[in-house]
Amino acid sequence: MPAPDFDAEGNRAGLVAKGRAGDNAEPLTVSELSGLLKRTVEDRFGFVRLRGELSGVKRAASGHLYCCLKDDKAVIDGVMWRGSAERLAFVPEDGLEVVASGKLTTYPGRSKYQVVIDNLELAGEGALLALLEKTRQRLAAEGLFAPERKRPLPYLPATIGVVTSPTGAVIRDILHRLADRFPSRVVVWPVLVQGQGAADQVAAAVRGFSALPAGHALRPDLLIVARGGGSIEDLWSFNEEVVVRAIAASTIPTISAVGHETDTTLADFAADRRAPTPTAAAEMAVPVRRELAATLADFAVRKQRCALRPVELGRERLEARVRRMPRIEALLAPQAQTLDDLAGRLRQGLRDRAGAAREALQHDRARLSPALLRHRVERAQDRLDAAKRLMDTINPNNLLQKGYVRVTGAGGQTLVDASAAKGEAALTLHFRDGPLEVAPLAGAQHKPRRVPPARRAEPPAGQDDLFG
Repeated sequence: MPAPDFDAEGNRAGLVAKGRAGDNAEPLTVSELSGLLKRTVEDRFGFVRLRGELSGVKRAASGHLYCCLKDDKAVIDGVMWRGSAERLAFVPEDGLEVVASGKLTTYPGRSKYQVVIDNLELAGEGALLALLEKTRQRLAAEGLFAPERKRPLPYLPATIGVVTSPTGAVIRDILHRLADRFPSRVVVWPVLVQGQGAADQVAAAVRGFSALPAGHALRPDLLIVARGGGSIEDLWSFNEEVVVRAIAASTIPTISAVGHETDTTLADFAADRRAPTPTAAAEMAVPVRRELAATLADFAVRKQRCALRPVELGRERLEARVRRMPRIEALLAPQAQTLDDLAGRLRQGLRDRAGAAREALQHDRARLSPALLRHRVERAQDRLDAAKRLMDTINPNNLLQKGYVRVTGAGGQTLVDASAAKGEAALTLHFRDGPLEVAPLAGAQHKPRRVPPARRAEPPAGQDDLFG
């Protein structure tokens, strides 16, 4: 049998709780003790600021944020109600070093103490830069900053959209620079560029411009997201994931002009182009009008030169060919020489013929004496008279004077045969005193009779002999 147990005062432990002498306090319930602890802790630590590393960050469906704050030796739970969590300037993530402001309380359900966080801030720029780098790596892994996503800017945008504060110096600098370079239509979407709600407004403006349909009067051809310089806290809205995703998803080419040249935000990585200053963004957006006019004039001159160059080359080739061609005098020189030779030969030939004729004339002049010429004329006259007498003798019309008749046909030809006369339709008898038309008797039968040969008549006295 085991020995009985005794308490610290030497009293034997019993099975049933009993009151002790002089003890007037009733035992506390667990809830009562938890309540006492809760009030004591909350009264003692009504406001605390804790610095530690976030761990186990979790956002519930209700909107509340649960996390742990830890260092190298201890861990404490933390909770941030939805109203406070919605006002956070950054997205809490594991590993961030933060400073939490709130009050210490207990959670009776688990007998734990925790911090109810009213405000959560990053613990210095180092933590802020660590968060920035972590967010950059995560978004880069999604391809939001890939070079192949970058689009070329339009050369001469008709409308330029600007997302910035309407009252700052940024919009005045942009408008002034555009007016100097190339006056353009500008549509400003006014937003907050710093503080609570700035990131949501900037993202909404970028999405609003992108949502305008093509051809809408207010839809820009180029978008500029701009803000002046400031600290990393001042520019933090342009590092927010909502802004980065809105710029990356924009259907309009975008220039990020946030801060000064040394400032870099995640919006710069997501935009199609990064400008070191808002003024530089305006210079990127449009060309210089005077330079453009000079370029167009130069193009016009080059175009004219290109149009005239073939003409000039053709003229040069023509002149070169003309120089290589022989002159007209050289082409006609052989023919001119031949002509001169022929003309000389012609003149010489005429002179030779004239000389030969002159010699012949001088040779014949001695033969052309008057006596010789008369002799020749007399001899020619004798031959002419003989021919005339012969012609008169053989002329049939001269025989009509001696009683002869000449018979001709219808065609005027002389008929010497009876058979020829029978074939004629009409006959003409030529007598001494004139012609007589006669026609042969149709159907008359002529009995041929022998005509005795006529005795040759003696020529009349004194008639010349035909052959005399």
